[in-house]
Amino acid sequence: MVAVQTLDRAVKLRLTEIFASLQGESTRVGLPTVFVRLTGCPLRCTWCDTAYAFQGGESVTLQAVLDEVARHGLPTVCVTGGEPLAQKACLPLLNALCDAGYSVSLETSGALDIGAVDPRVSRIMDLKAPGSGEVAKNRYENIALLNAADEVKIVLADEADYVWASQQIADHQLARRCTVLLSPVAGELDPARLAEWIVRDRLPVRFQLQLHKLLWDDARGR
Repeated sequence: MVAVQTLDRAVKLRLTEIFASLQGESTRVGLPTVFVRLTGCPLRCTWCDTAYAFQGGESVTLQAVLDEVARHGLPTVCVTGGEPLAQKACLPLLNALCDAGYSVSLETSGALDIGAVDPRVSRIMDLKAPGSGEVAKNRYENIALLNAADEVKIVLADEADYVWASQQIADHQLARRCTVLLSPVAGELDPARLAEWIVRDRLPVRFQLQLHKLLWDDARGR
């Protein structure tokens, strides 16, 4: 754990929750993980399943977050939201978690600049497909910053989203930069159909379902 004297005591975060669960997405799927969910998001995706994190939360110190993460006794931490990068204090949080020796990932919408994120962090970055209602918010400048430790996630609501995603993967050569993950919107796009399209087109991606939803449905804190 990072000693309190090494941290800026003035740094505070707006926190929705901290909990331990299995990672439900990304190449870290299945790993026991501590989730730090920050409050607030500038996007309003049509299929969002964490709208409870848009507002509210609790103002906490950086040290308090580190203490709570340490209490769970797991080596893997995921900072998520909402949109965690909407809070300036997210960056020192990520730095402190890495300094403390955790394996850290960041789940971000892709709408905000990822350039200042600690290079030790695996950035799991969304590209918002048209079905999200937020395709105009994609910050394409982020793509040039991605590396092999990062991942791009695209959530698809229908076949039009799939066609759009396929074009983005080709135009930006995403699969050459990092792992690309395609997910169906739960209850809207049949997972088997998406799997069939990927195999048919030999798309260089990883298909994924949200493991936590399969195990616990939409239970909060899972």
